[in-house]
Amino acid sequence: MKSVPLRLTAVFALFSCALLARGADLPAPDDKLPVSPLVKVGKLPNGLTYYIQKNARPAKKLELRLVVKAGSILEDDDQQGLAHFTEHMAFNGSTHFKRHELIDYLQTNGVKFGRDLNAYTSFDETVYILPIPTDKKQVVEQGFLVLEDWAHGLKFNEADIDSERGIVLEELRLGKGANDRMNKLLYPKLFNGSRYAERLPIGKADVLRTFKPEAIRRFYQDWYRPDLMAVIAVGDIDPQEAERLIKAHFGKLKNPENARPREYPVIPERKDDEGVVVTDREAPADVLYIRYPIEAHAEATTLAGYRADLVEKLYGMMLSQRMMELTQQADPPFIQGGSGRGKVVRGHRSFSATALLGKGGPIPAINALVQESERARQFGFSAAELERAKKGMLRNYERMYSERDKSDSAVFVAEYVRNFLEGEAMPGIENEYAYANRMIPGITLEEVNAAVRKALPADDKKLVILMGTEKETPPPTPAELLAAVETARKTAVSARVEKKYAANLIDKPPVAGSIVAERQLPALGVTELTLSNGIKVMLKPTDFRNDQILMSATRFGGQFLYGDADIPNARYASALAAQMGVLDYPPSDLQKMLAGRSLTVSVAMGDLTENVSGTAGNSDLETLLQMTYARLTAPRRDEALFKSFIGRQRDMARSNWARPEAEYGNAIRVALYGDNPRVPGMPRPQDFDKVDLDRSLQIYRERFGSAKGWTFFFVGSFDPVKLKPLLATWLASLPTPDIPIEMRDRNLRPVRGVVTKEVRRGKESKSAVTVVFTGNAAFSQMEGMRLAAAVEVLNLKLTEVLREKLGLIYGGGASGSLAKLPYGSYTVTLNLPCGPENVTKVIDATFAEIRKLQQNGPEAADLAKVRQNWTNVHRRALTENGWWLAQMQMAVVNGDDPASILEFEKRMAALGAADVQAAAQRYFDFGNYVQVVMNPEAK
Repeated sequence: MKSVPLRLTAVFALFSCALLARGADLPAPDDKLPVSPLVKVGKLPNGLTYYIQKNARPAKKLELRLVVKAGSILEDDDQQGLAHFTEHMAFNGSTHFKRHELIDYLQTNGVKFGRDLNAYTSFDETVYILPIPTDKKQVVEQGFLVLEDWAHGLKFNEADIDSERGIVLEELRLGKGANDRMNKLLYPKLFNGSRYAERLPIGKADVLRTFKPEAIRRFYQDWYRPDLMAVIAVGDIDPQEAERLIKAHFGKLKNPENARPREYPVIPERKDDEGVVVTDREAPADVLYIRYPIEAHAEATTLAGYRADLVEKLYGMMLSQRMMELTQQADPPFIQGGSGRGKVVRGHRSFSATALLGKGGPIPAINALVQESERARQFGFSAAELERAKKGMLRNYERMYSERDKSDSAVFVAEYVRNFLEGEAMPGIENEYAYANRMIPGITLEEVNAAVRKALPADDKKLVILMGTEKETPPPTPAELLAAVETARKTAVSARVEKKYAANLIDKPPVAGSIVAERQLPALGVTELTLSNGIKVMLKPTDFRNDQILMSATRFGGQFLYGDADIPNARYASALAAQMGVLDYPPSDLQKMLAGRSLTVSVAMGDLTENVSGTAGNSDLETLLQMTYARLTAPRRDEALFKSFIGRQRDMARSNWARPEAEYGNAIRVALYGDNPRVPGMPRPQDFDKVDLDRSLQIYRERFGSAKGWTFFFVGSFDPVKLKPLLATWLASLPTPDIPIEMRDRNLRPVRGVVTKEVRRGKESKSAVTVVFTGNAAFSQMEGMRLAAAVEVLNLKLTEVLREKLGLIYGGGASGSLAKLPYGSYTVTLNLPCGPENVTKVIDATFAEIRKLQQNGPEAADLAKVRQNWTNVHRRALTENGWWLAQMQMAVVNGDDPASILEFEKRMAALGAADVQAAAQRYFDFGNYVQVVMNPEAK
């Protein structure tokens, strides 16, 4: 459950008017955009809106939402935080579910609390999230009953309210820190004195501790009403049945007499320029933020508005590309930067520019942000830039259109939530694909440049914020910040010079190799190839997606092959190579050259293995292989980009170490392994002084310049017949000079015995407990499942006891894994944030639950919940390309039979309570663990 504003990523819906797809005339510019015929939108007589869509992905699953146009902005003075508290109370007793019954019932059906079952509260809305399996009709019917109870059946029992106070206060405590302290000073400025600055969703601690039950009941009665609600049902369900259930459960809801008007605050116009400087010694980064006037903005609902949005997205893409290029200078003005129009809150947007600052501080960033905006405003963009942006945009629409029958239900749900809350149009991807293909080619450079001149502020009233860590050198004053912006605005700029780029990454392909062996793995639907240079390739064509191909490769090797003196160079070799590009092309040129193509390729050197990963759409498969060939055989050397990378990494490390969590994480690492340099931790600024460009590049070329020992995997929407000749050309031609490809065990072992340590960092009254159990273990997939089950059962108990019964924590829990390499071992980690006064209670209660599991084994109901959740997750995983890719690669690395991928259900059926109990006894060894507690600094 969340109390922070959440902006769901905009993703287009599927299907729509077939006539448009065949090339009929577009609607008139002022015509309203249609509604996708895939979704049925209705309204009950009481005003409740509903959205229903049948969608088969994922199978046997239904996504339900209750959306309420009521958030923290509507709270009275005695209710600050109670919109969010109401959301919590939705899980604490209602007409049909007593306290704890709802969570227990849903977990019995495999719905995991926090991951599946969830909710969030923002300024203007509260959204309840309920994904349920559809195997049983009764579960579906109960799902709608749950939504009905949330809508008008919450009980607000006084004892339950008091019990929940501790949980909500723990959530508030989790958010405390430098950002929270600085934001309290900044929000009144950011929202220009509007009510939004006074109504943060998490609320105020004194209200949460002391509010009378009448106050939260009043909020619920005032704002949880059908005319402010929507019910969304998308998934594997008959639409008529869904509509029947909605009418049966929500048709009887009534609006209150003399209902309070639902109003949205207006953000006042800024009258004067203002500079603000806020520092905190624990600030995680130095940030510059320039916000220009906030303007009222309504979502586009006509074709003309849709076209205007396309124009805005085009110049936004081009401006982002220019900002990215600024970070690739030898002495970049900032670590990261960007600018553009964006949503502030519902119905308002603003143009803003932001930079994550490096050692140069705010002035270089101000110069770069302001002057780049001025350059675009005065000179616009070039025809070549626009053409690249158009290609990229059209390719995005093409991919969405290609996947129109394979989109997940949650994607549609997100769009329907936005339609209800913000009025975003939802014409469907067939219509949008038609609009894009008919309109984007006709968008002219002149109109894009005119639009960007209108959007980019000149001397408008602005808010300039500098926030960051306290330093010995005083930061600029607010007046100096404003003066720097004005100086940058008046500095003369010139138009950019556009380069020409080759049409193809590699014009002349290498001399092709061949496929020398082929065998089938029919149980997996996999073909295994052997190439003439010894590379193995495993092909699994699927129909899970229509335009998705995933690639990976792995072999033994990695950083542990190199001595201690080379640790920094080996650690950053692959990241450095990626920063410098391939062939004669730096990354910015590659991005421009590949405009309109959808692919990524990355290379990584781990401790024990080396890996290649990539993705592509169907039409970009050969380019994916060309890029793989170039990454492995032709890395660039670029002194300026090396200096840029090292400088940015050093600046980020400097900022990261200001956070209390950095010292805490380092203390855990040192407690487990001592100060062993081979155990990666958060890098310190001085670590990058040890990275040498030529040595790092030499290591990269030594390892990735030879293809010896690679096994490649391809999963997705490809035709093996068409792929094979491409493999012969681009993979079988890779050189294979002899290099060591063994796994090297550096005898890195965690400490034995019980180690306890305390770290005192941070101003806020908040603590964190980490307990790590480690040891040797015999690896097998079945044993890994036993450990996983023990961890999952423990998590159920931690939620039930530490959170719901005792109110000691808001979140946290256990995680665990079994590893085969470099030696058979296990790690189980407990992370439990809490209040300083509760540290001992949290540790004692957690250890008590572990001992109960060891002594009594799991309760049958808890093990059944774990099994059902795993069944739901596995059923979904079987239709995901990424899952198959990961499973095949893991089997090869561990030396397992790939066919064991199919034995998950068999292993789960064999899992019994005694197995889980034995795993708890084996892996929670109270004679061998590390415990690190972070407490606040002494006052």
